[in-house]
Amino acid sequence: MPKIPGDALHDVGEFIRLQRENAQKSIRDLARAAGVSNPYLSQIERGIRRPSADILQQIARALEISAETLYVRAGILDGTPPEVSSVVEAVTADEYLSAEQKQSLLSVYRSFLIANGPVEPTEGNQ
Repeated sequence: MPKIPGDALHDVGEFIRLQRENAQKSIRDLARAAGVSNPYLSQIERGIRRPSADILQQIARALEISAETLYVRAGILDGTPPEVSSVVEAVTADEYLSAEQKQSLLSVYRSFLIANGPVEPTEGNQ
């Protein structure tokens, strides 16, 4: 695993904390959902501990955000935006939306697809 600079550690921790608060989850709830201990998650949020890519993926899954977003924040990926191939991926990857907002948008989007009749799944509407 590449060495993560101190600023990236703080950045990913702060970002996780903001996403957790945006999702209205306590640190205990997120820790349980991500399968990590409360103290460990707290240390990640404060920039004290360096999470592995696997832990970042578990946290991302629990927050319902893109793991790639956390990888970039942690300095694991270079930050070149991934190609978005569908509406679902774009909504899911948006770091500024809460989990509830994402679910609402996707529900409306899917209802439009149903209302418009049979649609063959393509990369743009999965």
